[in-house]
Amino acid sequence: MLTNNLGYPRIGSNRELKKACEQYWSGKTTIQNLVQVGRNIRQQNWELQKQAGIDLVPSNDFSFYDQVLDLSLTVGAIPKRYHEVILNKGNSELDLYFAMARGYQKDNLDITAMEMTKWFDTNYHYIVPEFVKDQQFKLFSTKILDEYNESKRLGIKTKPVIIGPVTYLLLGKEKEAGFERIDLIKNLLPVYIDILKKLEEQHVEWVQFDEPFLSLDLTDKDKAAYKYVYAEIKKQFPNLKTLLTTYFEALKDNKELATSLPSYCIAY
Repeated sequence: MLTNNLGYPRIGSNRELKKACEQYWSGKTTIQNLVQVGRNIRQQNWELQKQAGIDLVPSNDFSFYDQVLDLSLTVGAIPKRYHEVILNKGNSELDLYFAMARGYQKDNLDITAMEMTKWFDTNYHYIVPEFVKDQQFKLFSTKILDEYNESKRLGIKTKPVIIGPVTYLLLGKEKEAGFERIDLIKNLLPVYIDILKKLEEQHVEWVQFDEPFLSLDLTDKDKAAYKYVYAEIKKQFPNLKTLLTTYFEALKDNKELATSLPSYCIAY
């Protein structure tokens, strides 16, 4: 039997992350210090779980702001209004990230933040992805790969965690008429395949896909997307152990769908 942790709190034992972010936003500390605080928290979390005897220790569960925003950056779902932030060579990826989360009022620019809404029935809020018709995706941020390799350098082989592609699309919103965001699944999946190939090259054994929308009412299109995605992942990565997770509510009417998906293990 293996012991597994779906994810670990990222705020720090003394709320170090909150303090470091606020200091960086106010200009009282450097980006290097903020990045180091994040690195310290991740190391502490991984080592604590390893010492506790957890077999499947998660990585990519850390976030400076929001895990949905992390994924938007990972798959290159960056609204056009932030492209000027990218073009400013003085800005880092983290500056772009915070601009999407909090807005950007520098360099003679006044760019609004992305919408924030409640994460299912919790008091946590996430940054809502924005989608347009025929949107293309590409691997932009390598955070999931970087943090896996960071844990490996500490001698801890982790289980990367990523929000599943169907849930990610359903969490978002259409910014123009004439399409449904779930229609973008065939554009999005190749980025996931790219990520998994890179993880496989690093000898990853387990990957966790969070699909909490399996606990909610689904359309026929949504159900077809689930079947398509996980059949394709299984086809391309037959030896990869995938952990499909959902939470907050029982599977109910989706139990048959969830258990039919070609996943190594399901947690709900």
